[in-house]
Amino acid sequence: MITKELWGKGPAGEEIFLYTLENASGAKVMLSSVGAGIVEIDVPDRDGKLSNVVLGYKRAEDYFSDGPCAGKIPGRYANRIAKGKFTLDGKEYTLEINNGPNHLHGGPRGFQNRVWDSRIEGEAVEFQYFSEDGEGGYPGNLKVVAHYEWSDENELSLTLTAETDAPTVVNLTNHVYFNLRGNGSVLDHILRLNASEYLPTDETLIPTGEVAPVAGTPMDFVVPKELGEDIKADFPALNYGKGYDNCYLIDGATPGQLSEAAELFEDESGRRLTVYTTQPAVQIYTGNWLSGCPEGRGGQVYADYDAVAIECQHCPDSPNRPLFPTTVLRPGEVFEEAIIWAFDCN
Repeated sequence: MITKELWGKGPAGEEIFLYTLENASGAKVMLSSVGAGIVEIDVPDRDGKLSNVVLGYKRAEDYFSDGPCAGKIPGRYANRIAKGKFTLDGKEYTLEINNGPNHLHGGPRGFQNRVWDSRIEGEAVEFQYFSEDGEGGYPGNLKVVAHYEWSDENELSLTLTAETDAPTVVNLTNHVYFNLRGNGSVLDHILRLNASEYLPTDETLIPTGEVAPVAGTPMDFVVPKELGEDIKADFPALNYGKGYDNCYLIDGATPGQLSEAAELFEDESGRRLTVYTTQPAVQIYTGNWLSGCPEGRGGQVYADYDAVAIECQHCPDSPNRPLFPTTVLRPGEVFEEAIIWAFDCN
């Protein structure tokens, strides 16, 4: 069952809609037309009690220009582009700088801060955004569609598609944050990654171009461990970001094919999240700077490390790194990637 309600107004008076997708067991997902975002996911614990397991805000208006980019789809390029510059087909493009010396998540007016067109499409909710040529500094008119479905098996699927009328670069994900207990720190959550390599970065979190093995470092989640086990280790990646904010390459990732990226488990509730994607990489961000963000859905005040983002995507700074999987999209091509968040209990 899907319901739609008016939730608020955007800066220019745009109507913001809130969609609720409820399955046969009563578990539900709430989606907003601000950034085509995930606002709430209510799933059962091992005793059958439903709780919201994602970071979300009480008011629609709080989703504009929030630091965490909570639950939304950033773009046109999720993650960072060094110095806000890239060259495509011999022409240099200059983007807005909004993260130290770099461009992050499409800039301050990225897709996450826009009100998307939306509709109920059968058993799904679809959001659409049209990004004009030159928006944020990017070339080409780009049409983006986000298609969400919620199953009776408590699986939320997101398919992202995009088409352009001129060569451009695209990297799309959903920046949802999880806390499987529903509140408090996530540093006791247990994470396993299907990733034996990660991308080292400089101090501004731009990849150096090196691909490094996680074995023997605090970056290793091949064998499950608590998020907090090594988070205070004296290691460059952890020092730069005040915790994990790093891109991992998914082992065996094949374009167009779903692969398991991650598994997150919380022992008190018994909830487990398994993440599948067609994307080649996953960014793990342990909510290192959540303090000061807007009031939560239940009135809670969020602190650093109260949620973890598992962002399936292409690699940061790929437009400047020809050895990384390409993020170039040309006319006649279709960008199409999928993410599935599957919830159960253990």
